[in-house]
Amino acid sequence: MAVRTSYIRSVGRYLPERRLTNSDLEKMVDTNDEWILSRTGIRERRILEPGLGNSYMAVRAARDCLERAGVEGGEVDAIIVGTVTPDMLFPATACLVQKGIGARHAWGFDLSAGCSGFLFSLTTGAQMVESGRYRKVLVIGSDVMSSIVDYTDRNTCVLFGDAAAAVLLEECPEEGYGILDFIQRVDGSGEDSLYMKAGGSRRPASMETVQNREHFVYQEGKQVFKNAVTEMAAVSAGILENNGLTGKDVSLFIPHQANLRIIAACANRMGIDENKVVINIEKYANTTAATIPLCLYDAHVEQGRVKHGDYLVMAAFGAGFTWGSALVRWFDPEA
Repeated sequence: MAVRTSYIRSVGRYLPERRLTNSDLEKMVDTNDEWILSRTGIRERRILEPGLGNSYMAVRAARDCLERAGVEGGEVDAIIVGTVTPDMLFPATACLVQKGIGARHAWGFDLSAGCSGFLFSLTTGAQMVESGRYRKVLVIGSDVMSSIVDYTDRNTCVLFGDAAAAVLLEECPEEGYGILDFIQRVDGSGEDSLYMKAGGSRRPASMETVQNREHFVYQEGKQVFKNAVTEMAAVSAGILENNGLTGKDVSLFIPHQANLRIIAACANRMGIDENKVVINIEKYANTTAATIPLCLYDAHVEQGRVKHGDYLVMAAFGAGFTWGSALVRWFDPEA
């Protein structure tokens, strides 16, 4: 029997208009362009206008994605939004997207996995299509990190930006193509290394939590870096080994955009030349769940670097800890 797989039919994105450069941050906090660029590779990031919310971006990325595929919202069966910055705790951002794109037959949910949010959402959506019960699944990575960043903390405020990107998944009509395999892991011992201290059921919002600035992202940078380099590199190499491939077989490596040094370590472990690595961190910074689909958009839509039959490897590491990789063999229905 043929193995059913799903493929990425189209990609869309939304970028806020406002740019926050390293020079701008120099006026806000004790930092400088050289320090930021040398340690992270970031030059600027996009910032969403306050009050618009995550769903504003997610809806626009979804519309762009569907328009490129020539698909109406009413044809979508399910919506998965990878995010840690929903408009509100409930209803889910996916519900707001469903309304915004007119997906009257769809159901959906949000998936929280930090910077691994899109990757986990992608493979979840892929399995929904592979089950045979869903024809069109919309997967969105969208985060408004500026809403939870403390712009008095120079260790974190330089790292993050806002953006959304989406992909449409459908059943692949040809065997051996599409989303072929994935590895995913979590380790709760990383809880205190990358998290938001308050705002949940353990520490609900109070005068004390607000005054203590506990509603912002907190990161123990050295610990996160150490684990990200080790684990993200391991699953990136592991997905190739599991499928009898080497770095020479890979056309593009699409990693989470957190830090250039982490990306370089992963590519080195996989034996992939740097010209095969998709990088846009200098333009957008770390947009959490949006980084991988933003890179895919750049490579596929803007640069034309993705061809029929190409092997792509995606990898991410995030809060939780969460991490994983996915192997895609690109299918182009017009090839």
